[in-house]
This record gives sequence, C-alpha cells and structure tokens, in this order.
Amino acid sequence: MARRAGMWLWRWQRNPLRRTSDVVEAWILAAAWVLAVVGALVAGLLTAGVMQQNAQRARAQSHPVSAVLTEGGSRSTARPAGGALVWGTVHWTDPDGSVHTGRTRVPSGVAAGSRLTVWTNGHGALTSPPASAADTAFQAVLGGLWAGTATVGLVVGGAKLAQNRLDHRRDAQWAEEWARMDARWGRMTG
Repeated sequence: MARRAGMWLWRWQRNPLRRTSDVVEAWILAAAWVLAVVGALVAGLLTAGVMQQNAQRARAQSHPVSAVLTEGGSRSTARPAGGALVWGTVHWTDPDGSVHTGRTRVPSGVAAGSRLTVWTNGHGALTSPPASAADTAFQAVLGGLWAGTATVGLVVGGAKLAQNRLDHRRDAQWAEEWARMDARWGRMTG
C-alpha cells in the first residue's frame, strides 16, 4: 500500500528524473482537486439557493382565483394532449373588481358554467399553479447537483487540457534530448 502511495506522489519527491513540468503538473492536479471540491459545493449551494428563492417569489406572486368555465373542457373525440387536461376559456373577477377572460388548461369533462380555481400572477394574468414546497426542494437539489457536476467537469476538463499540453511539451523535450544524444554518438534517429 505504501508503495502505491509513493508511486502516486512521485511528482512531489526528490528524484533525478523529475522535471519542472512534473512539479507544475503536480500543482495543477492539486489545485484542480481543491477547485473541483470547493467549486462544486459553492456552485451547487448557490444554484439550489437561487432556485428556492425564485420558486418562493413565484409562489408569493401567484394567487388562486375562482373562475367560471365559459367554453371548452368537454371531452372531444380526440384524446386530449397532456392526459386529462384540455384548453378552455375561463372568466374571473380579481379582488379589485376587474373582470378578466383567458384561456387555460382545465380538466377534461368539466361542463361550461362550472366553477374552477385558476392561478393568476401579480398582474392579473393567468399562470400555472406554483410548485409545491416538496417539488421546489427536489428541483433545487437536482439543480444544485447538476451545477456541482458541471463545475467538476469544467475543472477536471481544464486540468486534463493542461496535463495534455505538459505531455506534449515533455514529448518535445524528450525528442530534443534524443536527437542531441544521437548526434553525440554519431547516429541519426529514424
């Protein structure tokens, strides 16, 4: 087990074969690990927090209003898109007394003249019902996980790109050294 750790940490140990590019690579990998862990946590927490705030703001601006279905809602012979909801026209009165008419998704099979609850935003326009607290929490966690994963991917991708550039540089140095050694011994590389 100690031997594996020594092999993994060879860039940090004194070694006559160790080059400056090996030390640079070791620092890049160490920084990438730290950035990946810290960056993923920060990105995930910030994203989840913003998503929670946006959902709370949407819930605060949405208001349930009693409306009357004026047309639509009856099940047609065609299967309704989206399952049990169809488009219908509703008529409602805001608490300030203003009368509105709009189209929204209503349960299929509801007869014209039936009362339903619709949701409006702060401007009196129809909107979809706000997400529940459980749905919001799930979406925030999922968004945080995606943001954290994307951050890790970007950091690891950047570290891998730097590592590949260092590998190309080392390959060029080795080719140069071999050419010098061949010239010194009187041979050509082929």
